[in-house]
Amino acid sequence: MNSLNVVTFTAGMPDIANQAYQQPQGTLDWVGMAEVHQPFLLEEEGAQVRVHGRAQIYVDLGDPQAKGIHMSRLYLHLQEAAQTPLTPNALRALLDEMLASHAELSTRAFIEIRFDHFVRRPALKSDNSGWNSYPIRLRAQRLDGETRVELGVDVTYSSTCPCSAALARQLIQRQFESDFGETGSVDAAAVHAWLGSEQGIVATPHSQRSVAQLLTRLEEDATRFPITELIDEVEGALKTPVQAAVKREDEQEFARLNGQNLMFCEDAARRIKATLLADASVADFWVRVNHYESLHGHDAVAVVTAGLENGYRPIP
Repeated sequence: MNSLNVVTFTAGMPDIANQAYQQPQGTLDWVGMAEVHQPFLLEEEGAQVRVHGRAQIYVDLGDPQAKGIHMSRLYLHLQEAAQTPLTPNALRALLDEMLASHAELSTRAFIEIRFDHFVRRPALKSDNSGWNSYPIRLRAQRLDGETRVELGVDVTYSSTCPCSAALARQLIQRQFESDFGETGSVDAAAVHAWLGSEQGIVATPHSQRSVAQLLTRLEEDATRFPITELIDEVEGALKTPVQAAVKREDEQEFARLNGQNLMFCEDAARRIKATLLADASVADFWVRVNHYESLHGHDAVAVVTAGLENGYRPIP
């Protein structure tokens, strides 16, 4: 079938979605597609890597008599955008194309792309290394003429309860008094052996895997997504990120880091807040800290924002 026949064939096909209602039916905030699987290009440290993304892409339906939007146009715009690396400018251009193709229907546009970002991390002490995975969200939206570009990341870490640590220390002190007496001198070698025994360390504080969920709004002049830099900042503030390759010496160092960085969810949230406030590339932020308790059957949660007027709302 030649191109002329194709045009003739499609011209005769009914387009129900493009037929207007006789009476206004109301407007819609968002119409589009979710869970669109698409490979995307990401530029990191001067190299391009391909990631498996899941996208959602929407425009509003502002014409109350229109039956619907042009779904296929959104899909094709997304595919075209996937041919070049994901940057803030690329997402801004995608928003422009989405609205240009819906000029008579829409004034708002939204795009979100989720994928897992892998970073190779060295072990704490040994010469080994391994891959850590971080869920990433890239967002761009055009609302009321304003464009916002956002970067979200989930960072997993370990949190050791300060209260539990204090209670464990108290039990160890009581066991020491029971084994060595309340007063008088003790033999250093005996104490050394006692400290290395299960009889001596009768209690340990509880720890749990924890996740910090971040959503940051980038400055308007941002030209790239600082994904790894943001992850490094958060892990540097918390100091107890989960590990990949672990030998005994690495596990011992991890135990030391946990012992030196006892934290409630409130402590973790404050550490991240201070870090993001000092980051000049971040215009605004929302953070939710989740401690998946090993003591309780429920989670301990803290939420913090930058507190800007018209910024992220402090909701869970």
